Amino acid sequence: MEPIVRASGESVVRRSRGLPERYRLFLYALPFIVLVFLFSYLPLYGWIYSLYNYRPGFKLSDTPFVGLQWFRSIFANPTQTAEVGRVMKNTIAMSSLGILTSVLPVAFAILLSEIRAMRFKKLVQILTTLPNFISWVLVYAIAFAMFNVDNGLINKIMIGLGWQDRGINYLATDSHTWLAMILWGTWKGLGWGAIMYIAAITSIDQELYDAAKVDGAGRFRMMWNITVPGILPTYFVLLMLSIANFINNGMEQYFVFQNPINKDHIEVLDLYVYNTGMLGTNFSFATAVSMLKSLISIGLLLFANRLSKLVRGESII
Repeated sequence: MEPIVRASGESVVRRSRGLPERYRLFLYALPFIVLVFLFSYLPLYGWIYSLYNYRPGFKLSDTPFVGLQWFRSIFANPTQTAEVGRVMKNTIAMSSLGILTSVLPVAFAILLSEIRAMRFKKLVQILTTLPNFISWVLVYAIAFAMFNVDNGLINKIMIGLGWQDRGINYLATDSHTWLAMILWGTWKGLGWGAIMYIAAITSIDQELYDAAKVDGAGRFRMMWNITVPGILPTYFVLLMLSIANFINNGMEQYFVFQNPINKDHIEVLDLYVYNTGMLGTNFSFATAVSMLKSLISIGLLLFANRLSKLVRGESII
């Protein structure tokens, strides 16, 4: 027993001489903190452009200082107010559809977990996860090959069946733009979005299913009474994060699918900032709109955090 005591005492002394655990944990997290600072906080210096009438090719110090003029113009100029209102409507519509369809990965994960043939299950999971790693440029190339007005696969099938007299340019229409975008987004992210729920399902105690089988419960009864309640906490956390990220619904998808015909309904806030700043060269106004978007996002994050406290008793931040 004496060597054991001596070894134990030496390990205690060694730990006491080392760094406290809180400092070691901080050092582990330090590289990620540095990355967040460099790529998330340091670029916020660019907000200063919203206070100037900046023009490309000139130094910022050589452009006139206008203060809050660009912020006031968002609400004072009827044309710009209407434009921002249109873009906000598109953004809210796209994000709302995204939240409404957030139950699809949950349902897909539950159904996938019920497949007993492991090879088929892995094949389905691989095929549905792969689109997430395809860039939106390649997705548009696939869409163009399918819906091209001249040689598109869909037009050829429809004309061959006699359901169309001529080719229809499906990609250059403004009909059901929001629905088309959410369908493309669902196809691309369904399998990837289900991974978190599949992991949550695997963490459910298997004894619950065994007890339910003994009581005579069928598969659908076990899915509804065991699987669904088991993954609801995960779903609710991701839902709160989606609400907090309501305004930031990206621009890559809408950028590759936009055209002069569907621009009125496909231009979301991030795409509007890009079109105004990079293509319209109005960097100052685009920066002001982007700053307002950030403030709205912070407000939504605080709202989602408060809602999480009320419903779950736990905060997300």
